[in-house]
Amino acid sequence: MIRIGIVDDHAIVRTGLRQFLSDHVDLRVTGEGSSGHEALDMARKGDVDVLLLDISMPDQSGVDALAAIKARFPELPVLILSGFPEAHYATTLLRQGASGYLNKECDPDEIANAIRLVARGRRYISPAVAEQLADSVVGGGTAGAAPDKPLHEALSEREFQVFLRLAQGETVGHIAEALFLSVKTVSTYRTRVLEKLKLATNSDLTYYALKNGLIQ
Repeated sequence: MIRIGIVDDHAIVRTGLRQFLSDHVDLRVTGEGSSGHEALDMARKGDVDVLLLDISMPDQSGVDALAAIKARFPELPVLILSGFPEAHYATTLLRQGASGYLNKECDPDEIANAIRLVARGRRYISPAVAEQLADSVVGGGTAGAAPDKPLHEALSEREFQVFLRLAQGETVGHIAEALFLSVKTVSTYRTRVLEKLKLATNSDLTYYALKNGLIQ
């Protein structure tokens, strides 16, 4: 029996997933949450074998939650289930420790199969993501990066976290408090992000994130 935790801020999504997964004798939903903090609590209690985690949540983004969970419980498989297209987030989150990435528009059976795969310690890579990864490998093998590769893919895990928070209008002080960093450190990350994305202001970051489907 694979114990599953579902973390999504939409109750209707959690209900639909729970009902679907209940039809599978080897899968059982043992926890539900609507925030990144509740996801971390589930991982801490050890009541789940796989976490299904949304990216967009009110108190803490799924990106931050993933980083916190993998830092404390690196062996716990986290399967990202998001409304954002795979092209926007998948390769970045796989690099940051996610065991797989699924779009909410996928076939429900694909979710069940992905859960079984990551529960065995493997990663779930959809055909679309596999093609992205292959393209990035080919691009990385040349003198420079692939010309159409999004600039945000060059950001480190922490830079990506800071970038998303800045793009959503959070202040440097608030980000420092949320990520347990100094204001000076967050300011340094902000400078690096702006340089790597070739932008000048926080408003530019917001526009970039919206244009690339990284925030809603």
